[in-house]
Amino acid sequence: MSDIERVADDRIDARKTGWPLEGPWPGVADPAGLLGEIAEWLGAYGNAGTRRTYAEGLGLPVGAADVREWVGHDDPAWAHAVLRYATALGLSLQPVSGHRRLPPPAPRGRLRHLHWFRWCAHQGLDPLRARSTDVKTWLAQLAGEGAAVTTRDRMLATVKALYTHLADVGLASGNPAALDRRRLGLVVARDSTTSTVTLTIRQVQALYAAAVAPRRGAGPVDTTRAGAVVALFTLGLRVSEICGLDGADLHVTRGRRALRVTGKGGKTRIVYLHELADNALMDYLHHRDSRSTEVVRSQGQAAWRSQPLLTTRTGNRYQRQALWQLLRRTAGSAGGTLRDVADAMHPHALRHFYVTTAVEAGAEMVHVQADVGHSSLDTTEQVYNHAARDPARSAADLVGRALLATEDA
Repeated sequence: MSDIERVADDRIDARKTGWPLEGPWPGVADPAGLLGEIAEWLGAYGNAGTRRTYAEGLGLPVGAADVREWVGHDDPAWAHAVLRYATALGLSLQPVSGHRRLPPPAPRGRLRHLHWFRWCAHQGLDPLRARSTDVKTWLAQLAGEGAAVTTRDRMLATVKALYTHLADVGLASGNPAALDRRRLGLVVARDSTTSTVTLTIRQVQALYAAAVAPRRGAGPVDTTRAGAVVALFTLGLRVSEICGLDGADLHVTRGRRALRVTGKGGKTRIVYLHELADNALMDYLHHRDSRSTEVVRSQGQAAWRSQPLLTTRTGNRYQRQALWQLLRRTAGSAGGTLRDVADAMHPHALRHFYVTTAVEAGAEMVHVQADVGHSSLDTTEQVYNHAARDPARSAADLVGRALLATEDA
């Protein structure tokens, strides 16, 4: 769908629901005030990846192109608020005129219409007048659309964190998202088995093979990029960590190529590349940078190092949703051993794969914890213990063979 088609679609929705077509943010009495405080709240987080993640989780635009569209309104206060918001996300933006999306842009995906601010707009609800009953209705609709418990819990946590700030500065009268998570069914028992699919080595090999396989309309940069993405996921990285990698984060230490990864809370760790990841990433960078040799030459090595390590076809930084979709498409095209799990493929499946494979290969739990950036060893142990066990750790086959032997007798 083109930008113009999306704008037209949003305008049609606005007419159906009675939203005002005037103003940059439907249903919001003070758009500039709200967005300005959102920028202030986001700016308090030191990690740029965290700021982008929170903004995306609320249904706000996180790409320069989307934010540039949003600023197209003849209101100096609003333009200033958008520029503050863009600065908080680390985006370079100049005010421009033009069309705008109604309601605020959000990442593509089946839950797009249920991001908090978009949902409020569909309800004709000013977010600053939201009550706890509204938040509960929103969560119920997320559940009805099949959103996982962890997804609902994460989205609620983001909304709650924002309203804590809005209440502190007096823009909101209270925090409508300060709800009992246990009563809402959002607390998963610590001893329960995770719903994340547990991948085998053969399945991950098939996923990588599908990523680098030639396909119609894809050149060498496209296929090597897909291979690099899958390979980076097999290092146990979070999707937000991959999106946040810059050229400068790739370096050599102790004779090995490694990545300087910024994880949750702004904590930095060193992640060594295994052979497949090393080959895949260097292959991608070779094809990408050989195609843009003149650009690299004109900008200089320092400029290259400040650019994203992975870039889209247009040269922009990848967003979390785009990498998730790439992974899902790749799994869907693999067939064979991935046919039964393709629909459930998720970045966390490969993160869990790293933990379970490393532990079962004999790695010490504390080393695995350091690799994946868990703040607590308990978290690493929970990932391993709650994953579906390797069939070799089950007595099912022993019982099955006993039953077959009885039949033969």
